[in-house]
Amino acid sequence: MPRPRTLLTWIRFFSLLMVLALTMAAAPLPFAPKPKVAGELPLVLKDDFERDDLGDWEPTDPQAWKITRQGANRVLDQHRASKYEPPVRSPFNIALAKKVDVGDLVLDLEVRSTGRDYGHRDLCFVFGWQDPSHFYYIHLGKEADPHANSIFLVDGKPRVSIAKKRTKGTPWTDGWHHVRVVRKVADGLIQVYFEDMTIPAMTAQDKTFGHGRIGVGSFDDTGQFDSIQVWGDPAKPAD
Repeated sequence: MPRPRTLLTWIRFFSLLMVLALTMAAAPLPFAPKPKVAGELPLVLKDDFERDDLGDWEPTDPQAWKITRQGANRVLDQHRASKYEPPVRSPFNIALAKKVDVGDLVLDLEVRSTGRDYGHRDLCFVFGWQDPSHFYYIHLGKEADPHANSIFLVDGKPRVSIAKKRTKGTPWTDGWHHVRVVRKVADGLIQVYFEDMTIPAMTAQDKTFGHGRIGVGSFDDTGQFDSIQVWGDPAKPAD
């Protein structure tokens, strides 16, 4: 008689574990605490996308972006290629925050690559945006080359890599990853962190743009974004 009860107990235990795992997988992704590197910078953007519309985000192609429900969670989803041709060679898929224009900044968010697995599998992060021909972007690509997995400057001509240090590639999986971007205008510092928030995966120094809008996206893949926070030094209201 004890054995059936023991078996039933184990079945109930594993069923409970499965329910807990599914609940955790579907729950909203938590916001990261304010990092020390943000110092006294104020929080200028905090978005968990728990709504039905894009809100204060301006995509290059609204049809390529939507809010997607994942269980109890919702995420910003760039779900298909944008019908957008940039004036110079640069990312095709971008969603800009409408009301954020900052100089110094810390961008912290959770990201998920949903594209196919190949050498240039990527997600991108934009800052210092002046217009479609003038901005910085970070390309987190699976394999580094002159056009992938680097920090890029778009200054009226096709993008140019400006990274002084970078990894050999970004180890994308199909799960969620923590990304942080740090920008300090005075010395031109740019740092990019992927999962490990203690050692930057990429660094650069450039003073071309002293402020600008921020955004997320992909060069020519797809991806999802959640729990976005920006601490920054406001420059001026974005139009």
